Amino acid sequence: MTQSITIRRPDDWHLHLRDGAMLAGIAPETARHFARAIIMPNLVPPVVTGSDAAAYRERILAAIPEGADFTPLMTLYLTEDTDADDLAAAHTSGLIKAVKLYPAGATTNSHSGVTNFDKVRPVLEKMAEIGCPLCVHGEVTDPAVDIFDREAVFIDRVLDPIRKATPDLRVIMEHITTKNGADYVREGGDNIGATITTHHLIINRNHILVGGIKPHYYCLPVAKREEHRLALRQAATSGDASFFLGTDSAPHADAAKESACGCAGCFTATNTMSLLAHVFEEDGALDKLEAFASLNGPKFYGLPANESTLTLTKTDAPVDFPNKIETGAGPVTVFDPGFPVFWTAD
Repeated sequence: MTQSITIRRPDDWHLHLRDGAMLAGIAPETARHFARAIIMPNLVPPVVTGSDAAAYRERILAAIPEGADFTPLMTLYLTEDTDADDLAAAHTSGLIKAVKLYPAGATTNSHSGVTNFDKVRPVLEKMAEIGCPLCVHGEVTDPAVDIFDREAVFIDRVLDPIRKATPDLRVIMEHITTKNGADYVREGGDNIGATITTHHLIINRNHILVGGIKPHYYCLPVAKREEHRLALRQAATSGDASFFLGTDSAPHADAAKESACGCAGCFTATNTMSLLAHVFEEDGALDKLEAFASLNGPKFYGLPANESTLTLTKTDAPVDFPNKIETGAGPVTVFDPGFPVFWTAD
């Protein structure tokens, strides 16, 4: 018997589209299923001003296939030199929907990020005043802190003090990977939400390391112990409005992933919705998928849910996803969940 569910068309609240030939090659993969996406600003050089964001938005729109209904939601990259007035003007005009905080050195192209958080307090206060959300990469970069502990330490050392100092600031803790993160957001009140990626619902750190290193499972924040993966699944499938989908789909050409110092990122834009249907069905929560993928994010950002829909259908035979997406910047490997998936998305 064919099983199908129809949901409001989903949005991706954390997406890397890159630029140039890579952008042209992978943008259609997101536009196929998603109506909107929060676009990460960590280009080289980063998107730090309103004019940067406007120019990048035009390049994205040029890469979307003709006839596709997709809206990029732009962000600015927070630096210690960010101009609060330029930021406010970009937000008031509707050009940007959020600002991204990267601790310097935390992940790909984050070296222009923040080292001294006191230097950005005036900007954070302006953001709270105008209602501009802060998207946070929640890891400390202190070399003395173990990589598997960096999210929990960030909450204590950085995030909680920021929120106490600026309680009206709306914060999205992006790509949470721990029970600590889920618990903090769940108990944090109306001004904090969290995105959860597709891949962190599926893999734990064993998948990266056992039986040989799997570079296409390596991401930052890195996948954690099984207890944390299960906590993320409980949060995502609960229907709790604090949690919503942000794939953190992050393309790198295979040569950059399969190297002595491989880049961090999982590319999931192509098969995310099918994988989510599998996960939510497995946890007996298909009725909560629409909230996670289509409703909670718009609600937090103060935007309407999409009127268009997406239908997910369970098939008798496994879906044959492409192994790679060919781009002018090189082939990009599509995330492989390691199990057959029987859901299509149309």
